[in-house]
Amino acid sequence: MTGKRPQAPQPRPGIMEIAPYVGGESTVPGVARVIKLASNETPLGPSPRAIEAYRAAAEKLHLYPDGGATELRKALGERHGIDPARIVCGAGSDELLALLARAYAGPGDEVLYSQHGFLVYPIAARAVGATPVAAPERVLTTDVDALLAAVTPHTRVVFIANPNNPTGTYIDRDELNRLHAGLPPECLLVLDAAYAEYVGRNDYEAGEALVSAHANVVVTRTFSKIYGLAALRIGWAYCPPAVADALNRLRGPFNVSTPALVAARAALEDDEHTSRARALNDAMRPFLIAELGKRGIKTTDSVCNFVLAQFPHDAKHNAAAALAFLKSRGLILRDMTPYALPAWLRITVGREEDMKSLLAALDRFLS
Repeated sequence: MTGKRPQAPQPRPGIMEIAPYVGGESTVPGVARVIKLASNETPLGPSPRAIEAYRAAAEKLHLYPDGGATELRKALGERHGIDPARIVCGAGSDELLALLARAYAGPGDEVLYSQHGFLVYPIAARAVGATPVAAPERVLTTDVDALLAAVTPHTRVVFIANPNNPTGTYIDRDELNRLHAGLPPECLLVLDAAYAEYVGRNDYEAGEALVSAHANVVVTRTFSKIYGLAALRIGWAYCPPAVADALNRLRGPFNVSTPALVAARAALEDDEHTSRARALNDAMRPFLIAELGKRGIKTTDSVCNFVLAQFPHDAKHNAAAALAFLKSRGLILRDMTPYALPAWLRITVGREEDMKSLLAALDRFLS
C-alpha cells in the first residue's frame, strides 16, 4: 500500500475534448409568450394522424417495441422505392451517425466533413477516438474540390449534410456524384439528408441512387423536421447490405420506441399535412429572405426551413447584440458561434405572424 487514494475512473483519451452539443433554447425567464426560431422545428407541428397513433400506443407501453421496425421500414421502402432490408431505423438520425462512426472509424483514422457542417460530425469522430478534419467551404457551400484534397490514406468516413445545416446551401446531383467518384472505395460517404423534403430544386438528389449503386454510400433521413416528430427521436438510414448488417449488430435491440414507430408511419402516410408544411415554408422562406434584405441583412441561398442571416459588425447591431435583444422580447434565434460563424444567426422559418413579429422586433433593434 502506498497510502495514496485510488484515482477515479477516467474517460478514454479524447472524450473530454468533445464540446458538448447544446440544443436551441425553448424558454425565456419572465417572458410568457416565446417564439422559438432556433431549432428548425416545423411550425405546423406533427400530423393529427401521428398524434392519434401516438396516443393509441399508450395502451401497449408494457410491451417491447418491434426491434426490427418492420412495418415502418416496409412503408419507407414503398414510399421511396427502395429495399426495406437495407433500411435501419434509429433514435433520430443522430444515433445512426454515431453508429456509423463507431462502425467504420477509430483511433488513427480521420473523419472528414465540410467546414460549417453539423456539429454532430466532429463529436461522433472524437467519441470513437478518430480525428475530425474540416474541409474549407466556398461561399458557405460544400466544396467538393476541397473535400477531395483533404482525403488522406487515414480517411475512413466523410459526412456531408446536403442540404447543409446551418448554412441551408446544397450541392447538386452532379457534384455529389463527382465527390463520390473521387473517394477511395474503402471510404464511407455518409449523406445526411435531414432537410431533403424541403428542397424543390430539380438538380437536387438526396442520394438513394448512389446508395443503390455503390457499396460505400449511406443516406440518413429524419422524422424530426418536416414530419414534426423531433420529441420522439426517430430517423432512418438507407445503406448497402453490408453497412446495414454492421449497424444492426451495433444498435440496441429496441432502439426505437413503439410510440415513435407508429407515429412515424402515420406521419409518412399523411401527405396532406406534409404538403401543407412544405407549402408554408415555400411561401415564408422567400418572404423572410426578402424582408431581411430590405433591412440590409444578408442571407445564404437557403433551400431548407431556416435562413442563415449575417448581421453588421458594429457592437450595437452585431449578431450577439441582436440575439440578446430579440431574446429579451421572446424571440429565440440560434447563435452560430459554435459553427465558427459569430457574425451570423440562424432563423427557423415560421408562420406569417411569427415572421412579422420577428421583423417588427428587428426594426426596433436596428433603429
